[in-house]
Amino acid sequence: MARILLQLADEPLPAGADGLVSTLTRLCAALVRHLPASGSGISLVGEGHGSAGIAAAAGPRSRSLEELQFTLGEGPCLDAHASRRPMLEPDLVGAGSHRWPIYGPRAAELGVGAVFAFPLQIGSARVGVLDIYRRQPGPLSAEALASGYGFAEVALRLLLQEQAGASEGRAPEGLDDVLAHRMEVYQAQGMVMVDLGVKPAEAMARLRGHAFAAGQDIAAVARDVIDGILHLQRDLPPHDPGEHP
Repeated sequence: MARILLQLADEPLPAGADGLVSTLTRLCAALVRHLPASGSGISLVGEGHGSAGIAAAAGPRSRSLEELQFTLGEGPCLDAHASRRPMLEPDLVGAGSHRWPIYGPRAAELGVGAVFAFPLQIGSARVGVLDIYRRQPGPLSAEALASGYGFAEVALRLLLQEQAGASEGRAPEGLDDVLAHRMEVYQAQGMVMVDLGVKPAEAMARLRGHAFAAGQDIAAVARDVIDGILHLQRDLPPHDPGEHP
């Protein structure tokens, strides 16, 4: 882990950036620089496949890949968190497309051939997942896999250290915007529940379905619902051919 901390220290600090999110972003960048990876992201995950937000990513494409999982409600990050085990998929187009029939093809369209997800957990505490993306299919070498676990350990310690120093009842510094971003999704979910008279799971499914059909991420759809720009419609009752309009 000392080697990874040195690699993190060598990673340049983005202009005007500081705090935990910046450190995690530099960690993702260091991972891509030192491992056979084309992208990386760290997501906070709540219970029941609920996302608390994208904490960091190595770039815009990595962030899109992270967000895609929460928009679709499936993917290696969510499964790694739920199972408490790494999800190591060396062939996203092959076996991965059977495991994640919607996410697999969509991620492949974004240039991903393999993905490796490491849960960030200690004991019963689960805080998120570190994802590693590769353009080419194929497994990680034993050395690269060990380094993946090492980067996940550093990410976990950074998150727990910041959480321990946070004020009671307040999000760790730097993650306020991340958590507020995700709360918009739950606010929109509640609005859809009231408007359509449906249960939470169906309300979320409708948000995700609209996001998928419109080619948007779920956060953008949520903002449109909250702002009154988008109103999801009730299902129309089946039309009886014997009835006249």
